[in-house]
Amino acid sequence: MPVEDRLRDLKEKIHTIIPRGITVTQVEFEGPELVIYTDDPKRFADEADLIKTLARDLRKRIVVRPTILEDPEKAAVEIKKVVPETAGITDTFFDPDTGEVLIEAEKPGVVIGKNGVTLREITKSIGWTPKVVRTPPIESSTIKQIRTYLRSVKEERKTFLRTIGRRIHREAISKDEWVRVTTLGCCREVGRAAFLLSTPESRILIDCGEKPSNANGTPYLYVPEIQPLTSLDAVVLTHAHLDHCALIPLLFKYGYDGPVYSTPPTRDLSAMLQLDYLEVLQKEAERTPYTSTDVKNYIKHSITLNYGSVTDIAPDVKLTFHNAGHILGSAIAHFHIGDGLYNIAFTGDFNYSKSRLFSPAVSQFPRLEAIFMESTYGGSNDIQQPRRDAEVKLYEVVTTVLSRGGKILIPAFAVGRSQEVMLALEEGMRLGRIPKVSVYLDGMIREATAIHTTYPEYLNQELRNQIFHDGANPFLAPCFVQVDSAEKREKVITGDPCVIITTSGMLNGGPVMEYLKGLSPDPKNALVFVGYQAEGTIGRRIQKGWREVPLGGRETIAIALEIFTVDGFSGHSDRRELVNYVGHLQPKPEKIFTIHGDENKTIDLAVSLHKRYHIETHSPMNLETYRMI
Repeated sequence: MPVEDRLRDLKEKIHTIIPRGITVTQVEFEGPELVIYTDDPKRFADEADLIKTLARDLRKRIVVRPTILEDPEKAAVEIKKVVPETAGITDTFFDPDTGEVLIEAEKPGVVIGKNGVTLREITKSIGWTPKVVRTPPIESSTIKQIRTYLRSVKEERKTFLRTIGRRIHREAISKDEWVRVTTLGCCREVGRAAFLLSTPESRILIDCGEKPSNANGTPYLYVPEIQPLTSLDAVVLTHAHLDHCALIPLLFKYGYDGPVYSTPPTRDLSAMLQLDYLEVLQKEAERTPYTSTDVKNYIKHSITLNYGSVTDIAPDVKLTFHNAGHILGSAIAHFHIGDGLYNIAFTGDFNYSKSRLFSPAVSQFPRLEAIFMESTYGGSNDIQQPRRDAEVKLYEVVTTVLSRGGKILIPAFAVGRSQEVMLALEEGMRLGRIPKVSVYLDGMIREATAIHTTYPEYLNQELRNQIFHDGANPFLAPCFVQVDSAEKREKVITGDPCVIITTSGMLNGGPVMEYLKGLSPDPKNALVFVGYQAEGTIGRRIQKGWREVPLGGRETIAIALEIFTVDGFSGHSDRRELVNYVGHLQPKPEKIFTIHGDENKTIDLAVSLHKRYHIETHSPMNLETYRMI
């Protein structure tokens, strides 16, 4: 059925569901949502369960939007008239894409009102649909810039969303039924994640990252299966680490003009890291693969989904994100293909244990025939110590090095490991387990932490309570000091004993190299690895025992400081957890593909899983295509 006929049928069904007297002026697909335009937004607000009823009966994501939206400046004034001053409203952001107004307040409950009465009054007053969040305790410049930019391109966004909406809901024409996955990177290696999911109707790219070692660092984007890029229906991004997200803007540089689906934190963190990635390459006189304009293009084409929201992204594909427990907003991408034809999941990176930041990865799905799962620590000997033991070891290292007058350098990803280590150090100092010293944060760590506090719903309950209810936000502890200039960096290097957490986590560029150069000559200092070091990176070389590493050009660094590796802070599951995860998967898949790990680890894990669970397993190579059905 053509899209216009489908919209006409939907409009007729809507009229049979809504009460008499409510006018529907237009029905339109905008991105994955069905948008109902009405002259009577206040009547919709009076009918508390009407939108839920429409979504259930039409089996669509429903947005109700006034035909004419109130001017944001006037609407902001009206909101303050309706909401009591005690709510402490700090900001309002009007999103014309959705007809929603995001209200930041110190006391969200006051904005909501008893049983949502104040929210309904807001809708009646201004027409916009209110969404309430708690005011972040740390302001994020990244999020403010993204919101401002999206507001500036609202008309382009509307055109884009309507184009994508009609493409998603186009008529399926093929009578064939098959599902294929082509591996474009990240197989028998760590990095450059990229997978193509294909059906007769659609083509979807999952992730597009760089390789940390910078050797063969780009996915195989030139192969016929993915060309031209304009033929892609969608890009799905599992999380914001550079080995998964760095090259998303490159797609737009070379002609892609479709949507990128991710969780809201993943979009914001990815944009932050992509811009930082460009800046690091420019400082090191390296060739940049794209420009900041391409990053903006990515933001303009982004569509964000929360965990558990089932969403059409192609005529025959529904996407649902589930918590992966790896970093903020990380998701297992679950695809439901056809009318119950096939279900396949891509874990991205995941952690099946509870951490200081997140709950464990989801292992329960409605249906699951195949899964592509990461195998970073998939080797038979890849057993990490429990997180509490890792923290005890970290405390021992910190105490020992500080007692001899040294400094502790901890290279860490800006997103994930940095916040885990920050929380452990803050608790250690607060409880007297380690000396109280300054903990210097360099790189994008402070900004990434601000984004964490903007999305508390993605953190575990205990941390949310600390941040918002106990009045003792650990991220605001006085021990944490931001370094934001070369002068401050030099003072830290030459100053008193301290702890330094800085990027990049694998020593492949960034401010960590300045600290390494300055601190390496003194054996009283220590370099502490708390995360995975990929093959070919400077971090892996030092971990292996190299005592001289290249800095760039002909310059080298002699490594005289002490080297420690503290396992247990990783956001990846170790061998035991990977095996247990498969054991707890419900339902059990028919096929398992082990990816995102060194060759011997992915093969070892695949063999072991087959022996233990009698499931068909594969350790694919890059550039292979597997037919699922």
